[in-house]
Amino acid sequence: MTDFSHFNEQGRAKMVDISEKQTTARTATAKTSIQVNQETYEKITNHKMKKGDVLAVAQVAGVMAAKKTSDWIPMCHPLSLSGVDIQFEWTKQPDTYELIIEVQVKTKGQTGVEMEALTAASATALTVYDMSKAIDKGMVIGETYLVSKTGGKSGDFSREEK
Repeated sequence: MTDFSHFNEQGRAKMVDISEKQTTARTATAKTSIQVNQETYEKITNHKMKKGDVLAVAQVAGVMAAKKTSDWIPMCHPLSLSGVDIQFEWTKQPDTYELIIEVQVKTKGQTGVEMEALTAASATALTVYDMSKAIDKGMVIGETYLVSKTGGKSGDFSREEK
């Protein structure tokens, strides 16, 4: 069991010790999406949703989720985030509208912010669903993935997007 980084000598879960890691500037960008029907799209974009401004609330939920990622993911270190930015873009698909959600998270620290970006993207999409489900229970949350990350020992990563 001791070959695993997140288990101690007794085979029990542990948080990895990062005290010897170098502090560097780190960023991570994640994306997800949610498909909605035309009525939902129109109500969101025209601010006619009964629960209020869907994207504003979803954006706040995403920021809050990034800040609380270590509460959700057991071995995640609590981080002091430098910034969280959430962008939205609508695209029209043949039978639906798709909201693309892109999140960028920044910190200066000893570990990366990939999980914070992915958690924020997920919470943002879930909040759109929650605020819109009275109209459209058939919404589909799409793939959630890391677009890029910078900083740290493992170096930079950038996914080639389609």
